Amino acid sequence: MQGLKSFVNYLKRADKLYWFIMLAISVYSLLLLRTVPNSESGKSYFTVQLVAIAIGYFGAILFTLIDYREIASYWYIVAGFCLFLIVYTQIFGIAVKSSGGINAKAWIQLPGTTFQPSELVKIGFIITFSKHLSELKERDMLKSFPQIVLLACHALIPIVLVHFQGDDGTAVIFFCMFLAMAFGAGVQLRYFGAVFAAIAIAFPIAWKYMLQDYQKDRFTIFRHPETDPLDKGLQQIQGRLSIGSGQFWGRGLFNSNSRVSKGLVPVQQSDFIFSVAGEQLGFVGCMLIILLLLLFLFRTLRIARKSPDCLGSTICFGFFGMIAAQALFNLGMCLNLLPVMGVTLPFFSAGGSSAACLYLGFGLA
Repeated sequence: MQGLKSFVNYLKRADKLYWFIMLAISVYSLLLLRTVPNSESGKSYFTVQLVAIAIGYFGAILFTLIDYREIASYWYIVAGFCLFLIVYTQIFGIAVKSSGGINAKAWIQLPGTTFQPSELVKIGFIITFSKHLSELKERDMLKSFPQIVLLACHALIPIVLVHFQGDDGTAVIFFCMFLAMAFGAGVQLRYFGAVFAAIAIAFPIAWKYMLQDYQKDRFTIFRHPETDPLDKGLQQIQGRLSIGSGQFWGRGLFNSNSRVSKGLVPVQQSDFIFSVAGEQLGFVGCMLIILLLLLFLFRTLRIARKSPDCLGSTICFGFFGMIAAQALFNLGMCLNLLPVMGVTLPFFSAGGSSAACLYLGFGLA
């Protein structure tokens, strides 16, 4: 009886609309992945995603039962564990074929599966960077230039380490999270201007000395992939064809003669899951994905605004930045508006590591 009463009280406190949007996204994600053929090894993307979502929801509920201030008070343990994960991956990690990050040594082998530690590190970064920002704000030190430099150094740690793994798509997401959290905490706009000016100055140097040839190719070909339709432009061309073939209502789910069933779009279960929705459910299905993500993002911002302190609001801004950036970059590359960069569509793309860790972020929010 006491357990039932506690459960009822939990439901009363919960943000029911937030949970409803999350459940709708989960069901839609599983529906799309149910239509995608199994991998060459026979692995079912639907089953892996279902297990990851179940684990993610369990973790999210645990997080909601713990005061976020209590979690953040152990920031040093979180930071140490995240640093260990990235260094361990750099030494003992493996590259996964067709992962969207060519030459990216970003996975570790676990019994029967692989895991991408950077996905968990994103959640750790939300916790540690929020703690850093909130401490500075409480001391009224967010206008201090030396402290801003230290904040930038904090953010550069995961960005640089992930870059050395060869996973620059994830490095860009860390950078976007840093921007969103710093903005949400109230860092002065002039510092953002300085950051973007530094990027503009450094880009030519990075292009010449840091970017690999395949990364340069992605920048130069994404607007006109038809110039190399059998190699560098193949993925975006096939993705665009699948999205367009669905027209307004789509060709129908579980169509045995579809492009999805034939696997014509490389990595359609992950980076190009949007093309699966476009072909099978058409413009309506694509817009539903965008609508659900927008509702989720707006609700996250509302929670940030209602948060009683800087720590809580910056946690939400960090989660918002992660989801918004991944969605923007993924949809951009699927629609030929941005180069391919191996960024998944949050909550929708197949990937046990990503799915489970995203739900932990949901639990924090």
